[in-house]
Amino acid sequence: MRPNTLRTLRRYHHYLGLFFAPMILLFSLSGALQTFRLQETRGYGETPPNWIVWLASVHKDQGPPRPPRPEKPKPAGDMSKPRGDAERGGTKRPSPLPLKIFVVALAIALAFSTITGVVIALSIRSMRRVSIALLVAGAVVPIVLLWI
Repeated sequence: MRPNTLRTLRRYHHYLGLFFAPMILLFSLSGALQTFRLQETRGYGETPPNWIVWLASVHKDQGPPRPPRPEKPKPAGDMSKPRGDAERGGTKRPSPLPLKIFVVALAIALAFSTITGVVIALSIRSMRRVSIALLVAGAVVPIVLLWI
């Protein structure tokens, strides 16, 4: 590639990375929490904190939490109860824990990579004002869109 093309690509990468950095951090944190279902009573063990429920709602539903819908009564012959291994034909499902640990490690790596990218971007003195403006815009725009 030509040097001018690379310079242009780096500039766009810089702008896009800074603008989306706040939401990348939010989604990596909320995704890590949701991996272990910490936004649900059964995952947290008791009523989860409101901030976890709020983050999960923004992540999953792109909006603030809504009041829960009333559950429909189930018919008397409902077969939706969990089945044991013998009822499933004796097959045992693999444990999801290793993948969950990997997903949390991925979320941590994504957050760390984003933070280091922001630090590197802010270290460029000639672009610092633009960088700060993009970070602020990347935090404010989603908040505004959330309440429209």
